[in-house]
Amino acid sequence: TYVRFGKEVASPVIDRGQADVLLSFEQLEAARYLPFVRHGGLLITNTQKINPMTVVSGAVKYPADILDKLAQVPVRLETLDALSLAREAGNEKAVNIVLIGRFAKCCDLFTPEELLESVKVTVPAKLLDINLKAFEYGYRA
Repeated sequence: TYVRFGKEVASPVIDRGQADVLLSFEQLEAARYLPFVRHGGLLITNTQKINPMTVVSGAVKYPADILDKLAQVPVRLETLDALSLAREAGNEKAVNIVLIGRFAKCCDLFTPEELLESVKVTVPAKLLDINLKAFEYGYRA
């Protein structure tokens, strides 16, 4: 999913090397979309590995040392075990909120309070406590 915002947004498409921030749910996804992040941009990735069908079928092996390779590129790399933190918060589906919590700590595009408020107004009331914990765990990771 792309999110573009600013004073002049002529297209929803983000060109290679133009993204300020990339949040990734897993390592291979981070590597796949890394070319879109500008030099000096921010890459926040979950350390989880999710095997694509080509790996599950045995056609290829999951690439080794992805995080080491990501650390060698000119972006600011932040890694965390978002899945474990989401589980600790009470629901593994809260990985996205853990990543947003980490984003709140690492990025100055929004204040942590603004991002926390966005969680409060979008998450169903019955899941709010879990998601607030997930945000906090990501922020403190």
